[in-house]
Amino acid sequence: MKILMRADTHYSIVVRDSEYEKPKYTFSQVLAAVAVSMGSMIVGFSSAYTSPALVTMENSTYISVSEEQASWVGGLMPLAALVGGVIGGPLVDYIGRRRTILFTAIPFFIGWILIATAKIVHLVLAGRAICGLCVGIGSLAFPVYLGETIQPEVRGTLGLFPTAIGNIGILICYVAGKYLDWSQLAYLGSSLPIPFLILMFMIPETPRWYISRGRTEEARKALQWLRGPNTKIDNEIRDIALSDAEIGKESSVAELFSLKYMKSIFICLGLMAFQQLSGINAVIFYTVKIFKMSGSSIDENLSTIIVGLVNFISTFIATALIDRAGRKMLLYISSVTMTVTLIVLGTFFYVRDTLNMEVSTLGWIPLTSVMIYLLGFSLAFGPIPWLMMGEILPAKIRGAAASICTAFNWLCTFTVTKTFHNILVGIGPSGTFWLFGSICFIGLFFVVVCVPETRGKSLEQIENKMTGRKATRTRRMSSIANIKPLPCGC
Repeated sequence: MKILMRADTHYSIVVRDSEYEKPKYTFSQVLAAVAVSMGSMIVGFSSAYTSPALVTMENSTYISVSEEQASWVGGLMPLAALVGGVIGGPLVDYIGRRRTILFTAIPFFIGWILIATAKIVHLVLAGRAICGLCVGIGSLAFPVYLGETIQPEVRGTLGLFPTAIGNIGILICYVAGKYLDWSQLAYLGSSLPIPFLILMFMIPETPRWYISRGRTEEARKALQWLRGPNTKIDNEIRDIALSDAEIGKESSVAELFSLKYMKSIFICLGLMAFQQLSGINAVIFYTVKIFKMSGSSIDENLSTIIVGLVNFISTFIATALIDRAGRKMLLYISSVTMTVTLIVLGTFFYVRDTLNMEVSTLGWIPLTSVMIYLLGFSLAFGPIPWLMMGEILPAKIRGAAASICTAFNWLCTFTVTKTFHNILVGIGPSGTFWLFGSICFIGLFFVVVCVPETRGKSLEQIENKMTGRKATRTRRMSSIANIKPLPCGC
């Protein structure tokens, strides 16, 4: 049997060849990804709720909603998610990734019940605020949990599960919204946290969080569960401990904004900005209005269901490709696709409104453009910014930096959602979609110049590349001393 030696001035480590075998792709990792992603289903349902619900809410005799209040029903959720993003960072660091995710289930249920039973619009707004708070916390915690638990070889595929299952939530909302009013739809939303809560009780905390708290045995048990009972985990648990020892235990605010960490934070913020300024949430929140505005001959609710179906299918295409094609290639395709379709959509409205040309026979263009736009978005710019947030943020600042990036994402979401109507009035539909298309085009150059490829790399390899960090011998030695060897003496 081949013996590998690793030595420096003071110590050497002898390991067997078999320890370097890649861990198996286990059912446990799939279960963990599905459990966390059930929270994303609630996020998707919450994001899509206003599109079908506002139509029935504004025409309801049961509750009175003005146009301004309706805009707040749509805009308050991302605003509350901004606050959730801010408090989510400290929560994932202090109480753990799993517990933070778990604790969102009950407030989600309460928020939806408030909306479902509301007789005045203020209770609807309160429910949207509670759900939004949980959305912000969850959207931060989901990628951090998955980034720390899934092996590099399939981190791209399983890391896209939250987006894929989140799109199922959007599709469920769109299909149900064709048949249910705003209150009944909210009751449906209140049922989603139940399977989410059950599944979250079945999975462990991340090994990295346990190691950061000095709970090595619990870390080993969690990692063994994730990798499978027959997988050798000594090298991986040792690498996690080495990484934890090198970064130290505490990070200051000044350190968060130090030069070596700013590159990672800047890339995450850039990806989040281009994700939201592409206009995606304006399209998702106001899909029905867009089709009404276009004068499309296709039923608005049917168009919305088709859009949700495309959004759902396209994420699974991304899931199949991301660990083969890589993150950057998919981002290139996504940017170009969104740019072209938004320009076509803007041109349709320009021809109809400014040139006053007859476009009744071209009613298929808005639906086709939005479908292809969503296909491009869901292929990369939808899921990859969240996936890469869990990958490229250094461990020492991961909670705090993820908090900043998540809050920034929801600030952009709120800004686009709340101002979409005003932008439409100010520069017209054609100018609005051309504006979003121009931003997508600029995003292409940002990806080319700034975004690294992370396919197949461990979190330690990515962090070393992003920060230029080199291991220190003293910390390596003390860390190895704290790792209990297997009985065989490996």
